[in-house]
Amino acid sequence: MSTVHRTNDFNEITFGRRSVKAYDPELKISREEMTEILAEASRAPSSVNMQPWRFLVVDSAEGKEKLAPLAKFNQTQVLTSSAVIAVFIDMNNGEYMDEIFGKAVELGYMPQEIKEMQMNAFRPYYETISRADLRDVNLIDAGLVSMQLMLVARAHGYDTNPIGGYEKDQIAEAFGMDKERYQPVMLISIGKAAKEGHPSYRLPVETITTWA
Repeated sequence: MSTVHRTNDFNEITFGRRSVKAYDPELKISREEMTEILAEASRAPSSVNMQPWRFLVVDSAEGKEKLAPLAKFNQTQVLTSSAVIAVFIDMNNGEYMDEIFGKAVELGYMPQEIKEMQMNAFRPYYETISRADLRDVNLIDAGLVSMQLMLVARAHGYDTNPIGGYEKDQIAEAFGMDKERYQPVMLISIGKAAKEGHPSYRLPVETITTWA
């Protein structure tokens, strides 16, 4: 049995072990590069390729001033970061099924007959699934894209910090979004850390793993 040997860069890639509390407020990320980061992150897998994630990028001073009061215990990250990416799920993401599968055929990713077979199978599913079950599926997909976004940001040379402590019941409306359709998942601050974050303890594999 062969063993795969990893490089010593592994710890540089799995950066989430340290929590960034403050960023260099002078560093800015261009919207062109942020678009690249989001596009690369959006290659994350999703159930039936329905890509339910939606991003609100708060990178202006006005936007940060609006967001800061909604992130009471994380205002420093909001105000000093280059941007804060609010990750939402779109509860109407089934509306994009025709576009997603149609473009797959147009780009040569699948033949027409496979598209029709999948549409016939998945459209009734999305028309009948309960809102609670759809939310569960979408939240899993949003978790995948969020972690991938953080890894992509690291590959671009930036630091990130996921934030769950904010007014989730207010953020959509505060930025003019339909709160029933767009439901919050997390905030991800991004920039250059002003100082290295503190390490955190991780439970050993023996505690968190069962072999069968």
